[in-house]
Amino acid sequence: MTEFSDYSERKSKKINPQVLSVLVDRAQNDDHEAFGKIYDEFITQIYRYVSFRVPPGLVEDIVSDIFVKAWEKIHTYKGRKGIPFSSWLFRIAHNIVIDTYRTSKKHEELDELHIDENRWNDPRLRITQERQSNFLRQAMNKLPKRYREILLLSFMSELTNMEIAHSMKIREGSVRILKHRALKKLKEFLPASMKDDLP
Repeated sequence: MTEFSDYSERKSKKINPQVLSVLVDRAQNDDHEAFGKIYDEFITQIYRYVSFRVPPGLVEDIVSDIFVKAWEKIHTYKGRKGIPFSSWLFRIAHNIVIDTYRTSKKHEELDELHIDENRWNDPRLRITQERQSNFLRQAMNKLPKRYREILLLSFMSELTNMEIAHSMKIREGSVRILKHRALKKLKEFLPASMKDDLP
């Protein structure tokens, strides 16, 4: 079992902003334990984000690279500028995913199902989950990149509109509009049985 097992199924918790600020300050002063707590807080969200963007065989390496880069660059984060730490971290994640495709053109986004063999014991549930996952990935792959990005950050990584706005460098009002348009477009590509599950 790998260190990332089951992360894509866990519900992420939101750490108290004041506590996170203290942890970031400590990590910026080379406190490995503080960074470990930051890692624990964001690993689920980062894992979900990456697993929907790259083939399963690359997910763990890329997630590791993201946190290594975050540790190396954490001294550059300036919370006083009003940028949430989560937005800063997901900007690193976005850039590393993009860099992966620039250096390895043979990989295509969402070209395989991300299935953890240990998650489902009931074969019928697994088959249903596989089919739905496949439909969703195919539909997501048909969306414009901007729509896909906003849905991943919102629903897979559970970022707030403000965090998404900072991560994508757009206004918060634009996030709401893009999210609405993206969901509307996504419904066009999904089977009728799945459309009712969307917000």
